[in-house]
Amino acid sequence: MIRTDQTLPVNDMALGGAIRAVRLRRGLRQADPASSAEVSRTTVSLVERGPWPSLSIETVRRIAKAVDVRVDVVARWRGGDLDRLLSRRHSMLAERFASLLVSNSGWVVEPEVSFAIYGERGVIDQLAWHQETAHLLVVELKTEFVDVNEALGTLDRKARLARSIAAERGRRPRLISMWLIVSDTRTNRRHAAEHATLLGSRFRLDGRQLRAFLRGPTEATTGLLS
Repeated sequence: MIRTDQTLPVNDMALGGAIRAVRLRRGLRQADPASSAEVSRTTVSLVERGPWPSLSIETVRRIAKAVDVRVDVVARWRGGDLDRLLSRRHSMLAERFASLLVSNSGWVVEPEVSFAIYGERGVIDQLAWHQETAHLLVVELKTEFVDVNEALGTLDRKARLARSIAAERGRRPRLISMWLIVSDTRTNRRHAAEHATLLGSRFRLDGRQLRAFLRGPTEATTGLLS
């Protein structure tokens, strides 16, 4: 796929031009991505010309995907201040949850655990260990809960690798749990509500049951705190 952020500024005109250029390079008519994305040919034309303030980003993504262009959205605010703001919010969320963990007897927490296993690389936000029960807890922290499927996939991958990651630290977990911790904001609550069925099927426990789990981690769990 072609990543538009590698060579082009992120704006409507540049993105539309990229989609049109790739479509033409592949010998496609506007009707072809329109059919794949389930939109009208007029909508494809609008995206290619830009700007497109009346269209949702999901519609644009579907059109781009139809010609094999991947769209990565980049938010900008006061230069680099947005990165610092998000990092601060993430660190505050991490500190609050780590404090909750260690306030329960027996838990130790290791933050920002990097791993590289058979070509799979990443960072676990928090890896907690309960010695008495040999219970390993994989924690994923989200300040912005936008792409629910991506968050679930990331957490599943880390949980799948958790036993090997723990072994590198000399630990042999008997139980492995995974918890997704989401900042409590109106936007995050709305996104969680929109995916309530999916989230309910993946996470057995919620925030009301978290403290009981931490006090007595005798069963492997999956939980969502938002």
